[in-house]
Amino acid sequence: MPSKRLTREESRARTRDLLLEAAAQLFAERGVNGTSVEQIAERAGFTRGAFYGNFADKHELVRELLQRRTERELAEVRALTAGEGGDERLREWNRERAEHLEQWLALRLELLLHALRHPEVRPALAEREDMARDAHAHAIAARFRTRGVEPPADPQQLALIVHALEDGLLLQRMLAPDRLPADVVVDAVALLDRLWTRD
Repeated sequence: MPSKRLTREESRARTRDLLLEAAAQLFAERGVNGTSVEQIAERAGFTRGAFYGNFADKHELVRELLQRRTERELAEVRALTAGEGGDERLREWNRERAEHLEQWLALRLELLLHALRHPEVRPALAEREDMARDAHAHAIAARFRTRGVEPPADPQQLALIVHALEDGLLLQRMLAPDRLPADVVVDAVALLDRLWTRD
């Protein structure tokens, strides 16, 4: 049976997806500044014109890449932590992420460097960080509500600590994978959780 022909909108969305996927790979390999529009288009299997038919410039692509990756990661974590057994599923997700930690960190750090060099990109990165912290804050507040106790500080402040701790521990895990377990972030957050709920 012949495959269904894509509509114009579906074809355009598919092209954008492939360009974003190619850009993420190249950014991790060569850096944002070291990657040209032509290289992104070639990796994705398109022409330079196809790139500019979907993105005004590389900055716009970076902003969309940040948005999509954040939304995807948050959706994954919310799904994992819903219902019984969420902590163990989250632990397994962290172990799987550790298998590709170098690529994950390379892209994250390259996007941070790009924002450092190009202030016009910073609001998009700040929005991404806000989304991640909000997700942490929601989870922290829910845990305290379930236990019927008051958090020791504003959940947003606690979320900032957790988010910064995660970034730092992932860097340490990358540098010393033989000394730090793949689920080091989960262990550290569990420790904080016990300290914050101690009478």
